[in-house]
Amino acid sequence: MLSRRCSVCSADASSNRFIARYTTKFKVKSNAIASWLLISFFFLPLSAFADLGFNLPKGVTPVSQNIYDLHMTIFWVCVGIAVVVFGVMIYSIIFHRKSRGAKASNFHESTAIELIWTLIPLGILIAIAVPATRVLIDLENTDKAEMTVKITGYQWKWQYEYLDNGVKFFSNLSKDSRERSEMGKVGDYPDHYLQDVDNRLVLPVNTRIRFLMTSNDVIHSWWVRDLGVKQDANPGFINDAWATIQKPGVYRGQCAELCGKDHGFMPIVVEAKSKEDYAAWVKEQQAKQKAAAAAGDREWSKDELMVQGQKVYSSTCAGCHGVTGQGIPGTFPAIAGSKIATGDVKEHINIVMNGKAGTAMQAFGAQLSDSDLAAVITYERNAFGNNTGDLVQPATIKAAR
Repeated sequence: MLSRRCSVCSADASSNRFIARYTTKFKVKSNAIASWLLISFFFLPLSAFADLGFNLPKGVTPVSQNIYDLHMTIFWVCVGIAVVVFGVMIYSIIFHRKSRGAKASNFHESTAIELIWTLIPLGILIAIAVPATRVLIDLENTDKAEMTVKITGYQWKWQYEYLDNGVKFFSNLSKDSRERSEMGKVGDYPDHYLQDVDNRLVLPVNTRIRFLMTSNDVIHSWWVRDLGVKQDANPGFINDAWATIQKPGVYRGQCAELCGKDHGFMPIVVEAKSKEDYAAWVKEQQAKQKAAAAAGDREWSKDELMVQGQKVYSSTCAGCHGVTGQGIPGTFPAIAGSKIATGDVKEHINIVMNGKAGTAMQAFGAQLSDSDLAAVITYERNAFGNNTGDLVQPATIKAAR
């Protein structure tokens, strides 16, 4: 019995020595790896960290620059607090440890110390609150605007309306971006992936612009970080913001509110131009709108309807029904071979113009012109193998309104 116990004890002792030996080796290796990593970190060139982009962008508007300056001010205040607090802590740990004979003292009864560590944080908070309040007030001040743009969020696109000159259009994810995303070709499109649109919001530089935000369906959020603008677009309400863009260029953003299936396919692209170039762009857009209005009064050929219909379908319908018209089984119906696209043309016109209650099918009667509605309905009835031969003219749409 004794020998059995001794053998068990010796086995336990040997196993403990085995564990201790390899644990020690592991600790030594871990410490060595940690030391080398720490040394490598300090000897890496600073240029390696230059493009990490951890900080806020400075932006191209007074608002964004004020936000950046406020952020940096508070950041350095926090750094200073950290240096003082951790400095005192490390000093205390080193020079007032037990091994040096230090003994704890009950200094918490000191009125002077209580006042110091109460008044100093209070002063810091007040010093931070003053510039923060100034920036917040400036963010909300939309007075003295030189032009106004109304922004309406839709599932899943933006509508821009220039209230000063009558220009109005929708901005959708570009056809190329959508096709590449559906085909999984992310690697072929590294720059601005899912951040290109068919119609950019064009704005003049050095002009105080007021934005009015609302929504046609659910809550969206219009966010362009370089402009320092992020404002919710709520149905039934109008929120506002402002910006003065100081530098020409292209600035990208996106919807920053989870708004449904295609939330990630709702980009924003703002193009800032000189005042002269902006004025020329406005004249061009006004001419296009006049041409579109005139197009609704003439009869279109089938080829014209199909070409225009494909453009409208790609920007307006492909998000749900797919580029190939196959839809998403169980979620969005296919256009190819559907009863709507191959059945009574009046029913087809009705559902496209007025939508379908209880579904994601929107009413496009107020979103698209007579010619665009006629073109897209004609396209859906003759593409994807439907081949009904039906043509819908703008006059038919105009009569159905």
